[in-house]
Amino acid sequence: MDETPGPAAKVHAYEQTVLEYEKLDKQIDQLLSSRGGRPENMTDQEFAHYRELADLRDLAYNRMKTLERGLLDE
Repeated sequence: MDETPGPAAKVHAYEQTVLEYEKLDKQIDQLLSSRGGRPENMTDQEFAHYRELADLRDLAYNRMKTLERGLLDE
């Protein structure tokens, strides 16, 4: 039995990844805005959180682009 996700499942996964990316990007923007748009103005704890969010956003972006390529290849 073929367990490859169908087109609808792939589109759903892509949409969920886009939403996660946008959520993380908004959190980063809010954190930066709270410190005048400059990471240098963040406390060490805030900066660590900022980097964690940025890493998660990068992972979501990479997954989003991988899913996008898979959809376009079909």
